[in-house]
Amino acid sequence: MVTPSPSDLIIVGGGPAGCAAAVMAASVGMRSVLVEPHALCHTLRRIPALDNVLGFTTGPALADAITADVRRSGLCEILLGEHAEHLDADGNQVTLRLASGRRLTAPFAVVATGVRPAHLTEAPWISHSSAHLAAPPLWEADPSALANRTALILGADRPLGTLLRAHPDLPTRLLVLHPASDDYKTEEAHHDTRVELIRVSQASLEAQPDGTVTATGTTDGEQPGHWQADAVFRNTGSMPAVLKGVLTSDASGYCPPDRQHQRVLTVGDLRSSRGQRIMIATGSGSEAALHAYYTTRLGQRQIAGR
Repeated sequence: MVTPSPSDLIIVGGGPAGCAAAVMAASVGMRSVLVEPHALCHTLRRIPALDNVLGFTTGPALADAITADVRRSGLCEILLGEHAEHLDADGNQVTLRLASGRRLTAPFAVVATGVRPAHLTEAPWISHSSAHLAAPPLWEADPSALANRTALILGADRPLGTLLRAHPDLPTRLLVLHPASDDYKTEEAHHDTRVELIRVSQASLEAQPDGTVTATGTTDGEQPGHWQADAVFRNTGSMPAVLKGVLTSDASGYCPPDRQHQRVLTVGDLRSSRGQRIMIATGSGSEAALHAYYTTRLGQRQIAGR
């Protein structure tokens, strides 16, 4: 059953990009409905330190400010705890199907579903035989669990630098196995004495009976390597969280804006593996809302002039 919607815009995803779209839409008088399965900016709340966002140094503080702005806007209906399942579009409108069975319609949709942590099986340099090993994402690591311990970090993605900046006095040793493609990501950790950066071409992991983890592999110089740690965390980057339906993905799995239906606007980290930064995401969300606004108003003027 399709639920009649008074909305001008459907927003899928309540991170910085989706929230920016809601605030910008409200500022020009557009009504929106925002669908988010968790809390607004829930991922942002897990980032303890920020150094590239104007006015904020922690994720939770920024998340609180964004959430307050969305709720204060007055023209955004927020549907928390709802899971978006499928998006359709035709020449007149978009239709979003929710897991609850509800269907929402509007002239445009902004899709801001972002990315998710990559699984071990999605990292070609890690042996798939290790897929059974419990390796939570590094951004979920409890700093107290790392204190005075050696941890094996699989990949050199940005959460590594965030952890080090947020806890400069944490006594820990981090063995960071990473492929050559992660070299550019290691700059934040390169001079930290707690970190040993180990470039590898292949690695395999095995859980030991005493609870430790052993890794064997081949270094980038084709030398065999053997490493042992108290715990292991995956930090192998992210993969796009693509909503089923009308979205078009490129070869990397992301959804570039220029490949989408004219009524579907992809924003934030979903667009590309490059430029995944909070301020860029908020800008793209704001721009998408304005695009929907001007396109709608232009169409109305053309109809009125006939």
